[in-house]
Amino acid sequence: MQTITSIRLLRNALSPLRNAGRSIGLVPTMGYLHEGHARLVSTAREQNDVVVVSIFVNPLQFGPNEDFAQYPRDLHHDEQMLTALGCDFIFAPSVNEMYPEPAVTVVDLPEMGQVLCGRTRPIHFRGVATVVSKLLHIVQPDKAYFGQKDGQQLAIILRMVQDLNLPLAIVGVPTVRESDGLAKSSRNIFLSVQDRPHATVLYRALQVARDDIEAGQRFAAEVMAHMAALISAEPTVRLDYAEAVDARTLQPLSVLSGTVMLAVAAYVGKTRLIDNIVLPLPPIDSPDIP
Repeated sequence: MQTITSIRLLRNALSPLRNAGRSIGLVPTMGYLHEGHARLVSTAREQNDVVVVSIFVNPLQFGPNEDFAQYPRDLHHDEQMLTALGCDFIFAPSVNEMYPEPAVTVVDLPEMGQVLCGRTRPIHFRGVATVVSKLLHIVQPDKAYFGQKDGQQLAIILRMVQDLNLPLAIVGVPTVRESDGLAKSSRNIFLSVQDRPHATVLYRALQVARDDIEAGQRFAAEVMAHMAALISAEPTVRLDYAEAVDARTLQPLSVLSGTVMLAVAAYVGKTRLIDNIVLPLPPIDSPDIP
């Protein structure tokens, strides 16, 4: 495994492999890797001849009062994990390597990026789409891998690749969870011992909503209200949102049909966490909307 920090050197390393017909898989990350990232890398390893993992904490996706400086970083740990997983290349550029000048070209999907998490993080998904676009152009992979835990991000990347006619496949990988259901996240380390048990309420709310739907509930407002009430009632937890949206477009639904994403976000203590589940539901031809 090689760790490369230069765009030019990474391209030089990948070019002969690509020309030899070897398939390339990319796993974009911000580092501080955990079992969720490991699932992405293992999936890429199974499906490609060459695996590239990028490690880059992207300043464009952090607002002025967000945790860019505090975001956890541990390249040595990441290198050890990726060696064990059979990664071929780590691409770990500096901010100056990725943005030698302030970015004046950005990729923005406002209809998808200003809903859900975008309401409280208005520049976040513009930064995500911009850096992912750069990484896809740098690596030129055949496939790129993203976790379903960041469901809004996955939907935005899928649409960006479609709209820009980028020649690769985006692969969504199921969320990896702790034994009590909490979605794996690099930000989980910020949870205090006292707050950690309360963090499970996000997944518990999603499960209750799924049960409601499986029992026949199809009105989004009822499902959303049930999730919101459960989260809001949990000690030390402050609700950000609890919504039901179209999983592809991220637009709100009044009646639940098609592929639905139930998405929640909340502050557990001072730590903001997100979670979601995606449910394929039968279409409703003539819903009886009151």
